[in-house]
Amino acid sequence: MTEADRRGRDRRDTGSSAENTRLSVCHCEIVGQTRSISRIRVRSDRNRTGIMSKQPQPISPLKNFFAGGFGGVCLVFAGHPLDTIKVRLQTQPKPGPGESPLYRGTFDCFKKTLAKEGVRGLYKGMAAPIIGVTPMFAVCFFGFGLGKKLQQKTPNDILTYPQLFAAGMLSGVFTTAIMAPGERIKCLLQIQAASGQVKYAGPMDCAKQLYRENGIRGIYKGTALTLMRDVPASGMYFMTYEWLKKALTPEGKSPTELSVPSILFAGGMAGIFNWAVAIPPDVLKSRFQTAPEGKYPNGFRDVLRELIREEGIGSLYKGFNAVMLRAFPANASMISVPGPPYEVWSGCVFLGCSRVSAG
Repeated sequence: MTEADRRGRDRRDTGSSAENTRLSVCHCEIVGQTRSISRIRVRSDRNRTGIMSKQPQPISPLKNFFAGGFGGVCLVFAGHPLDTIKVRLQTQPKPGPGESPLYRGTFDCFKKTLAKEGVRGLYKGMAAPIIGVTPMFAVCFFGFGLGKKLQQKTPNDILTYPQLFAAGMLSGVFTTAIMAPGERIKCLLQIQAASGQVKYAGPMDCAKQLYRENGIRGIYKGTALTLMRDVPASGMYFMTYEWLKKALTPEGKSPTELSVPSILFAGGMAGIFNWAVAIPPDVLKSRFQTAPEGKYPNGFRDVLRELIREEGIGSLYKGFNAVMLRAFPANASMISVPGPPYEVWSGCVFLGCSRVSAG
């Protein structure tokens, strides 16, 4: 082999080696890029998974229903003793000349009831609201949700406070069908022991006797006054609750991130605002529903005239102390139960739906 041939072969070998090196480098770069893309995809998948895991999972309507029912039961247990005192103060007869009133106030009524009837006396008539509380809350928050939906052009529209008030009022209309008969039976059972005449053995016996005496009208006596109480009071409750949640939410955070004490405070204060509106028609309702048949032929107008004439305007606020003592713990206990009804329903619970006037 000549010197020229050897040089040509060396050049070919060198060129081939350089080409192989370049191919190897390209292969390494491609592999590296592929691995980088894979790592990016893995990180992207992880981020996507993390974001999805943070999104609120839908809650079944059945869970909403039972959460609302449990919240309502908590409300009844927490508030019924003071509700019994409220009704007895509202319905006690006016004392005659030189006589002392049957109860001088909230604490006097509490002491006398406890001394005469024991703890059970404070829970008289509780079966009626316990039976009706779960469907009542479900219907209440359904009405509130419907009231919001009717005013929204798109599901994401944020309602003004007057619109929330209107939606709350609609929920009060929906609950009246359940509340009116429950209130009638509850009030009659609450006052019969204090009057010394035990006519009804329990809620079912009371319902049977009312139906036997006056038909379905006897059970639904006081429906108009229940509407007068619950429609504006429900509007006030929902509007105030939403306002307080917004006011208590730190800047840059969502109301759903509120702490339990903040939710307790918002629910309790909303209950107080609710009853500040509800108590005058509630006094009229209690009087009318527990009065003997035929005493007020013109309905609540006769009750109002009698109260103003005989006891003055202050009589419309009978039981005010008992109501306010009851409103905060009772409403807070309803709002703060596991899976809070209002948060479920408004996204209401009661589920949120929901308002709190079991008495």
